[in-house]
Amino acid sequence: MHGVQELIVPLTDGTLSVPYVDVTGASPGPHLTVIAGIHGTEYTSIAAVREFARGLDPAWICGRITAVPVVNLPAFWERSPFVVPLDGKNLNRSFPGDPAGTAAEVLAHHVTESFIRPSDYLLDLHAGDLPEALEPFALYDESPVEEESRRLAHAYGLGHVVRQARAGRTVGGSTSAVAADLGIPSITAEAGQNGILDRASIDRHLTGLAGVIRLLGIDRRPADSAVPTIAPAEHDGWVWLRTSTAGWWEPAVAVGTDLDTGDLLGTVTGLLGEDRVEIRAPEPGVPLFITSSPAVTADGLLMGLARARG
Repeated sequence: MHGVQELIVPLTDGTLSVPYVDVTGASPGPHLTVIAGIHGTEYTSIAAVREFARGLDPAWICGRITAVPVVNLPAFWERSPFVVPLDGKNLNRSFPGDPAGTAAEVLAHHVTESFIRPSDYLLDLHAGDLPEALEPFALYDESPVEEESRRLAHAYGLGHVVRQARAGRTVGGSTSAVAADLGIPSITAEAGQNGILDRASIDRHLTGLAGVIRLLGIDRRPADSAVPTIAPAEHDGWVWLRTSTAGWWEPAVAVGTDLDTGDLLGTVTGLLGEDRVEIRAPEPGVPLFITSSPAVTADGLLMGLARARG
């Protein structure tokens, strides 16, 4: 494999070694960085970057590609969804990080400085984590480079594209948010769900990667055939729905369903079925991810409802 390297991250209890592949092509072009494993159990996205990295060859690359299959190695090895187990913090709420902070903040700082800041473009691949059902989508952030980011999202070829406004970001401290703040076109691309390693979702990511490197002119190889493009549904931000009390959550809708104001989304009850609370849609939208685990804590996240773009 070409260009295998390691990022060494100093932590309080030792060092973390993050392997990656960095390949400079035979002719000039942009620097694209592709990362996955910000959440350690989102396996389809990790698998896609592993396969993508193994296939990199300077002979067909115009520019430079950096591919990082697993960023959050502590979560990967411990099969821990969402958080860095060393400090219990969500890495994708910790950017741009802090070199003097806790483990997640230190890791976020080194990823920002070593992978994000030097890039011309950034792709962060995700999937539905262990307790998440998910409809494939791409997200980009409001910024001076948002039209370039939107082009990346369309080229990735998923069914939904979400634009996140800078004011009141639902997802703050993410890779795509810090990239936007640095003026780097970036997307978060999501395909796969429930931590399942399914081939179809891996292939959706690989197709998306192929679409982006063709768009950016990085791939010198002739395309085997034209890839049909379908215009995605576009959304302006999110409503993230939470439960006020802990209990047993049962969704009443599926991801990808068009919903109207007042539609029943699901119910939360006590563990014996008491104190039933109905969760209804506060406005029209499409749930792009839903918590599929019945166990929800107070203020627990139930689903993300993407708003229709006006």
